[in-house]
Amino acid sequence: MGAITRGIANNVLGTGEIDATDGVNGVIPASNVNNTSFGSVTSLPALAGTITTVAGDPPAPSEGQVWYNSVAGALKYRGFSDSWASGGNLGTARQAGTGSGTQTAGLAVGGASPATAVETSTEEYDGSAWTAGGALNTGRNSLAGCGTQTSTVAFGGDTPGTPISNTEEYDGTSWANNPTGLPANARNHYGAGIQTAAISFGGGPPETGVSNEYDGSAWTAGGTMSTARSSIGGCGLQTATLGFGGYINSPTPNTALTEEYDGTSWTAGGSLNTARKQAAGAGTQTLGLAFGGTDAPSGGVLASTEEYNGTSWSNTSSMSSARGQLEGDGTRAAALAFMGTSPGTAYFDATEEFTQSATNLTVTES
Repeated sequence: MGAITRGIANNVLGTGEIDATDGVNGVIPASNVNNTSFGSVTSLPALAGTITTVAGDPPAPSEGQVWYNSVAGALKYRGFSDSWASGGNLGTARQAGTGSGTQTAGLAVGGASPATAVETSTEEYDGSAWTAGGALNTGRNSLAGCGTQTSTVAFGGDTPGTPISNTEEYDGTSWANNPTGLPANARNHYGAGIQTAAISFGGGPPETGVSNEYDGSAWTAGGTMSTARSSIGGCGLQTATLGFGGYINSPTPNTALTEEYDGTSWTAGGSLNTARKQAAGAGTQTLGLAFGGTDAPSGGVLASTEEYNGTSWSNTSSMSSARGQLEGDGTRAAALAFMGTSPGTAYFDATEEFTQSATNLTVTES
């Protein structure tokens, strides 16, 4: 290839240094333009000081730092890796319940168990084991909830075959009824937020896009989703909610659609890579996770996990156990998955913990 002339002031020399002595019509020598494969690199010069050569790895690299490991002969960087690991088992295997809290202070509420279709039991997680908490006043499955382990609100559900609007609040010890229930009976919906600023959205059948907001004492109408759906997943806060997937009845039963709520209205977000219903979520509107659920058209359960950056979803590490009708809580970096169902395993007691860890990664060719 011949010399390439551009209207620039600087030349890139063969040594990798910058020659700033030329005029406006500088020339890049042909020797600096090539298509050498990255795999053939055996050493790197200190190019403008942006990449350093290290005999190994730096002792304490910062996030995003890049270096050339001369011992391994590899370009490396400080990034993150995701993984799922087993946690403590629930005392009562169940499906279609709800939950709240964090990975080290979680809450599992209601659902259906081998003993009853409308479970009242509550269990608390400390990061390693589940222990019994206070019982719901009204047993139910397909309910929704949100909050912390010591300050949770649970609402709606099925008793069974009959949807209800009942709202209950948990203080870390016992549940108390709030005489003001949801404006309408609801089941297969989702909840996000905290006990004093919660949101309920979606649900069915029949499928709905209605959302309602809770201020700690009463419910008021919120914005309506663009696409009505039941068995929806979600996460976030009342004023920054993420709703994803769900069952929309037709033309494709399960959807990959995502919507974002700003406290007033819902707008379209990036679609999931895998359409699913009965999935769980954790995190925030701009740092969210979706995991598990039931796919279409086979009806099989999923172990796959996707992460949301506020614009689009990308696949990450899968759970060990595929399941639908599960529950999740926590953050993008430290989430909890528990309960659920799968063909041949009617009720799950297994818990899995998702962790994002900083680590040194190698740049590879694709």
